[in-house]
Amino acid sequence: MDVLSVLGLLLGAAALFGGNLLEGGHVSALINGSAFIIVFGGTLGAAMLQTPLPVFKRAFAIVSWVLKPPLVDLTKVRKQLVNWGQRSRKDGLLGLEGIAETEQRHFYKQGLMLLVDGTEPDTIRDVLQTDLMLQERADLEAAKVFDAMGGYAPTIGIIGAVLGLIHVMGNLGDPSQLGAGIATAFVATIYGVAAANLIFIPIGQKLRATVRELALEKELVIDGLVAIAEGENPRIIEMRLTTYQQAS
Repeated sequence: MDVLSVLGLLLGAAALFGGNLLEGGHVSALINGSAFIIVFGGTLGAAMLQTPLPVFKRAFAIVSWVLKPPLVDLTKVRKQLVNWGQRSRKDGLLGLEGIAETEQRHFYKQGLMLLVDGTEPDTIRDVLQTDLMLQERADLEAAKVFDAMGGYAPTIGIIGAVLGLIHVMGNLGDPSQLGAGIATAFVATIYGVAAANLIFIPIGQKLRATVRELALEKELVIDGLVAIAEGENPRIIEMRLTTYQQAS
């Protein structure tokens, strides 16, 4: 669980509702079903309209990373690669075949199989870099869905406000209807701006940060596997890979 994300969501909500209470308002004043449907339904619809289906599905497949990001342990990965280098120096590249067959992570397994097959180091790098580039591009495109929703939400909120005012203008002769229309107008604006700045845009930024961390891990793996293929000393491999932790 990403504690910082949870605290951020809680603090944002507390600031919004707490500020309202300090101004003498009530929590119920910020709860409006019509405004919620207009803003969140309209924002989701606009995002669906602009986004290809595979990208949209990927966006909501990785949104859980905001609260529970994939574990990236560069120290553990570095030690694993050094161990593979030691095994390779002792038993040859074929000594990694058993490890490759049992490896569950696709990217790691692909690299190990290329090693075992005696693939040239440059080819290993090219194949794995292509895999990394395509996956990173797909995940970054998915993160942009939430950026787009952050752009649409305030505008949809304004549309909700206009609809509320239209309702008010149509019921000027009935004062009992004015309150509901005005409430929808202002609450829709709050929902739009708050959703954009407290939810959608931060989600997009958080996902991009996670994608960069995953890409850094894969770059470390690529360098490690290529070094093994070139027959480098495990101590040199460890020194080279340690720089990744210093940069992260």
